[in-house]
Amino acid sequence: MNISIVVPLLLGWVAALLVNYLADVLPATRQLTSPPCKQCSAKFAWTNYLLLKSCSACEKPRATRTWVTQVLGLIASLYIWFSPPNTLGYWLGLLLLVYLAVVFIIDLEHRLILHPTSIFGAILALGLGIFLHGLKETLLGGLAGYGIMYALYGFGVLFTKFRAKRMIAAGLEPDDEDALGFGDVNLAGILGLLLGWPIIWFGLLLGILAGGAVSLIIVIAIFIQQRYQKDALMIFIPYGPYFILSTFILLYLPHWITSIL
Repeated sequence: MNISIVVPLLLGWVAALLVNYLADVLPATRQLTSPPCKQCSAKFAWTNYLLLKSCSACEKPRATRTWVTQVLGLIASLYIWFSPPNTLGYWLGLLLLVYLAVVFIIDLEHRLILHPTSIFGAILALGLGIFLHGLKETLLGGLAGYGIMYALYGFGVLFTKFRAKRMIAAGLEPDDEDALGFGDVNLAGILGLLLGWPIIWFGLLLGILAGGAVSLIIVIAIFIQQRYQKDALMIFIPYGPYFILSTFILLYLPHWITSIL
C-alpha cells in the first residue's frame, strides 16, 4: 500500500482512539484514568480497550459510537491529509479535529460541556486563532461569540422561568431544563476565538439554524407517530454539536460555503 495512504490511516485510527477514550473517561471520572465499562463500571484492561474488545467483566460489546468514531477518524484523517484546512495544515487540523470531536460526543451523549475541555479549548483556539487571523480578529471573535451566546442564554433563562410558570398553572411538575446551558456560552467564545471576527456570527447562525431544523424534524416525527403528550411542552436538544458542525464546515469544508454563496 502507498505510504501516502498508510500514514493518515494510522494517525486517523490513533486519533479516533484518543477521541473515544476522552469521551468515555472524562464524563465518568473527570480524570485521565482507566476507562470504565458503561454497563457495569468495571475498569477496562488497557489491552482490551485499545483493541476494542468487549468488557471482560460483563462481556458487553463496545458501543456503536466507538466503531463509528473509528471509521470517521480514518475518513477525516485521509481528507485533511490530502486537503488540509486553510493554513492549518494536517497536524494542527488533526489536533483541532480531535478536540472538536471530543466536545461533540460528550455534549451529544451527556448534554454536558466540561470545564476542563473549555479551558483547553480556549487555549487551543486562542493560539490557532492568532495563527489564522491575528490577535485583533481573534479577540473580537471570542468576545462576539461569548457576548452573543450570553445574551441568548439570558433570554433562555427568562423563557425557562416562563415555561415553569405555565407548567405549574397546568398542574404539572416544572423541570430544571434550560433552553441553553452556560457551557454553550463558553463554547461560543471558544469558537469565536477560532473563527475570528466577523465569521463567528455566521458560524453561530449556521449552528442555530441547523439545530432548529433538526428540532422541527423531531417534532414532525413525533406528531406523525402520534407520540405527542400534553406535558411535552418543549423538546430540549444540545446545541453544542451544531455549533461544532458549523465550525467544521467553515474551517474544513470552505468550498461548500463558497459554492452556496
